[in-house]
Amino acid sequence: MYIRIKAKQRKDTIMCWDISLHTDIEIIKKTFPQLRDERRQLDYNYDYLENVQAITFPKYPILYKDKDSSQLALTEMEWGVLPTYIDDPKLQADRRRNMINVRSERILEDKKSYWYRLRKQRCLIPVSGTFEHRAVKGWKKKVPYFIGAEGRELFYLPGLYQWHETVDEDGVVERVGSFGMLTRAANEVMANIHNDGPNKHRMPLFLPEDLERQWIEDINEEDMPPIFLFEMPNEKLKHYPVYTLRGYPSRPDGKHRYEAFDWEGLPPLGSDTAQTSLF
Repeated sequence: MYIRIKAKQRKDTIMCWDISLHTDIEIIKKTFPQLRDERRQLDYNYDYLENVQAITFPKYPILYKDKDSSQLALTEMEWGVLPTYIDDPKLQADRRRNMINVRSERILEDKKSYWYRLRKQRCLIPVSGTFEHRAVKGWKKKVPYFIGAEGRELFYLPGLYQWHETVDEDGVVERVGSFGMLTRAANEVMANIHNDGPNKHRMPLFLPEDLERQWIEDINEEDMPPIFLFEMPNEKLKHYPVYTLRGYPSRPDGKHRYEAFDWEGLPPLGSDTAQTSLF
C-alpha cells in the first residue's frame, strides 16, 4: 500500500509533517455509524502508521463528503494537495510540499486562491496524535514530541481535499484524492515545542468534538472563522518527548515510536537552554 521514496525536504516548509495512527481505525464507525466505507485497503500496517511522514505524499484514511452526497465516507487519499495547475512533474512535486498544510487563516482571505476554491471540500483526518520537533540550545538535534488529545484515543484534524484523475501506461483512468491539514497559530504548549524555524509557533488545528463534526457538515463561510479561531486549551493536550523519528530508527528500549522517551538533561518546556550536549 505504501512506497517509501527519497525526497528532498525543504527546510522552509517543515512543520506538522508527522502524524500517528496507532489505534484501531474501526473505532471511527462507532462515532459515525452511518459511514460509507470506500477503502481498498482494509488491513493496515499499524507499525508504519505509528509515524506517517508527509514528505512522500503517503496514502492515508480520511473522512469526507462529496459535494453531491450527504453521506460521510471513509476512503484513502494522498497527504499533500496535488497542484493540478502545474504540468511539469518536478515543479508540481516541489509546489506540493507547500500544500501539505493549509493555514486556516488564509482560506477565506483571497477569493482567487486555491484554498478558497477548495473551501467546501472539507475532510477529517483521524489520528491518535501528531509529532513536532523542539529546539534546545546546546543540542545539535531537535527533540521530537508526541502531541495527542487528552482523554481521546482517536480524534480528528480538519482538512481540505480534492479529486483528480490519473492515466496509467495502459490508459486506465483512476480517480485519486489528496488532502491538506489545517493549521493555526500555536497555543502556549505548542509554541514551546514548535519553537524554531521559519514556521515556528504553528500547530495543527486541534478541535473539540462538536467543532470536528461541524467542520464536516454543510456550513457556510460565516461559520468557518469561529472554527479557525478556536485555540485548544493547554490542559486538553497531552504531550511528551519521544525517540528520534527521522530515518525510521529502532528505539534502544524497543518501545513504540509514540511512547515517551526519557532524554537525560532535557530542560522543561519554556526553558530551552541545556547545560550539555547529548547529540
